[in-house]
Amino acid sequence: MVQLNDALLEVLDQRAVETGRSRSELIREAIEQYYKEDIEAAIDRAMVEGYTLVPDDEFDGLAETSLQILNEDDPW
Repeated sequence: MVQLNDALLEVLDQRAVETGRSRSELIREAIEQYYKEDIEAAIDRAMVEGYTLVPDDEFDGLAETSLQILNEDDPW
């Protein structure tokens, strides 16, 4: 059982009427959305951490070599 104050219950009931869904369905969707956002934030943090652990300097040489290889066939 989830306990809600009167203001939240009013908002929930209004949304339920507007969308033709039950309170339970709306609560379930809200929790799923919260969980999804939490997972996405964790992925973002992991990506930032990964990029932080690998300095950009290590890729500069690779980028320059890649450009040279790509430009070898261009007549310009």
